[in-house]
Amino acid sequence: MLNILACPIDKHYPLVLFEISVSRDEYTNDETINMGILYCDKCTRFYPIIEQIPVMLPDDLRDKQKDIEFLQKWRDVIPTNILQKAQPWHL
Repeated sequence: MLNILACPIDKHYPLVLFEISVSRDEYTNDETINMGILYCDKCTRFYPIIEQIPVMLPDDLRDKQKDIEFLQKWRDVIPTNILQKAQPWHL
């Protein structure tokens, strides 16, 4: 599914995936990204994946506080360029 997702701001694809938590479906043996980040290396925006759902909203519809909390919670496993330079906000 990753190869069909594009950045909602500049329509760039493919997005870069950073996995934080992966779960395995015991029936199909498929791996599912439970927590992670999709990153557009063209416009430097990040989109969190929370409970298997990519949150890919335009900047004006995003919840800054929730995004900052997400970055702070996972700061030890998120790449430095996302933590320090990603759009629309960073730590």
